[in-house]
Amino acid sequence: MQLHIIYTETDMLLSKHPFASWCSIQDAYPDYKTSLGPWDQDEVIAFLTDDYPKISPSAEEQVLALLSSAEETKLVTFGGATNAV
Repeated sequence: MQLHIIYTETDMLLSKHPFASWCSIQDAYPDYKTSLGPWDQDEVIAFLTDDYPKISPSAEEQVLALLSSAEETKLVTFGGATNAV
C-alpha cells in the first residue's frame, strides 16, 4: 500500500488515501503546505525515523497503526510534544 506524508500549516499527517496527485491532496486540505509520496511503508518509516529521531510512538508503530485501522488518515505524533511541523 502506498502512503503519503502530508504537511499542513499545523500538522503532519499520514494518509493511505489513493490521491491522484499533490493537487488532489491540496484540494482536500485547505491549509496544505506540501506532501511526500506516494511511498511504501518501509520508505515512510525510514524517512520519519531519519528525519524525526525522537518520534514517539515510533514511526513503525504509527505507520502500522494506520495500516491496520479503517481510517485513511492519521495525525503523526511526537510524544507529549506539540505537533510542530
